[in-house]
Amino acid sequence: MSNEVEKLQELIDRHDNIVFFGGAGVSTESGIPDFRSEDGLYHQKYDYPPETILSHTFFMNKTEEFYRFYRDKMLCDTAKPNAAHLKLAELEKAGKLKAVVTQNIDNLHQMAGSKTVYELHGSVYRNYCTRCGKFYDFAHIKASTGVPKCDCGGVIKPDVVLYEEGLDSDVISGAVNAIAKAQVLIIGGTSLAVYPAAGLIDYFRGDSLVLINKSSTPRDRYADLVIKEPIGQVFSQIVVR
Repeated sequence: MSNEVEKLQELIDRHDNIVFFGGAGVSTESGIPDFRSEDGLYHQKYDYPPETILSHTFFMNKTEEFYRFYRDKMLCDTAKPNAAHLKLAELEKAGKLKAVVTQNIDNLHQMAGSKTVYELHGSVYRNYCTRCGKFYDFAHIKASTGVPKCDCGGVIKPDVVLYEEGLDSDVISGAVNAIAKAQVLIIGGTSLAVYPAAGLIDYFRGDSLVLINKSSTPRDRYADLVIKEPIGQVFSQIVVR
């Protein structure tokens, strides 16, 4: 165990109001592609850039094209929770971790057993008719072709925050409240480049800020502890006691 991981273990041992704020790097170790790494979605070739396809305007105007990309790249039902997801769920069960705030839409924290999860960007596991609001699950969208339609004839839309759309106010409120009350905020697997999500960490007023990311982030200089190792590898060494 490195000195940095030992320091993280000490922080976890000493505190029982910890909040975790995570990004795409938490899920890449489960095989889900991120956007900004060298082999991420932003560096792959499509007729349109991913940030254009995953926009509200594109969804409304080119819905079939949106769903072609969405089914191909966003619906990954083979992924399983990794060591980070599992340890965070274990920390919550032990009363140490109060909440997970995630930018991911893959449901892996819940699959691992986490109960208090604030999904800033929604989830691919929830889909709703834009006309009547009827719920449709992941399997329905995965098995559908073309533009999925509700029984009422309305277009079904994933409960995912697209570019040009605002974040859910209740989710933001819950996340801000958890971060503001936390003694320790652990930020992992995120470049802290996506706003407004990254701005939520400004509400932290606690004792220790921990950053776990393979590359540098704009907040490294403000952190009490910086660990530049894969997040699953870090959490696999943590003992919950």
